[in-house]
Amino acid sequence: MNDVHPMRCALTEQQAQSAEQQLDWVPLGIDPNVPSIARTYDYLLGGAHNFAVDRQLADNVEKIMPRSREIARLNRAFLRRAVLFLIESGIRQFLDIGSGVPTVGNVHEIAQHADPLCRVVYVDYDPIAVAHSQLILEGNPLATVVDADLTDPEAVLRNSTVRSFLDFSQPIGLLMVAVFHFVSDDKHPADIVKKYVDAIPSGSYVALSHLTADQMAEEMAGVVEAMKNSRDPMFFRSYGEVSALFDGLGVVEPGVVSAPLWRKDYGDEVNQEGVYAGVGRKP
Repeated sequence: MNDVHPMRCALTEQQAQSAEQQLDWVPLGIDPNVPSIARTYDYLLGGAHNFAVDRQLADNVEKIMPRSREIARLNRAFLRRAVLFLIESGIRQFLDIGSGVPTVGNVHEIAQHADPLCRVVYVDYDPIAVAHSQLILEGNPLATVVDADLTDPEAVLRNSTVRSFLDFSQPIGLLMVAVFHFVSDDKHPADIVKKYVDAIPSGSYVALSHLTADQMAEEMAGVVEAMKNSRDPMFFRSYGEVSALFDGLGVVEPGVVSAPLWRKDYGDEVNQEGVYAGVGRKP
């Protein structure tokens, strides 16, 4: 099986500052003093597309939850395994909802390494994520990015780029990885997922992961507190609530489980707390 490992060595502070000085990837109107969860996640994964304010937010979260980098890594590893599983299952086109900054181990790298003909559409509403995606996808005719809010599935699914880039008569790999814990209950996340699932054809797959406070209630409560006044407050959910997001789908083995247990790589010994993940097939 072709493989792309999701992690590299974390950047040094000097490297990160150097990247910050290269502001050609920052669109006009973006305030580098306001943290972005997309850039913060990029930093936790060892990426270069983040500002000092994002690194500070990540450092604050790490003080509360020292395993935050490991959780980010384990979630990214789930994404890699899920994409490869979908390719093995015949999927050749992907809709990545809430994709963030496409840092190391991104979907088009994984998918097109396995099959160069795979098509990928990224969707995000963060202008930094969109701007950087546009730059790194230049010259790649089979991958693109759409500026849209995942909580408005009608707008995403009606988008002309999404409709022209993906063939909705053929199965699609719908990716919702580490994103719905940024959607509050009053926006009805299960209904949002259902609208996306209703729009994709039979034989499509949904890969989803979600942070939980089931095992680390005190640490996760601290993270919620740290993020509550940010642009992207967090809403952790229980196993039952995450499992309900797969309603109407045939959940493939091993079911909805801790992320590192989902078809884990041979020999992996990892902490199993923090993230639930699963893949479901639309009948």
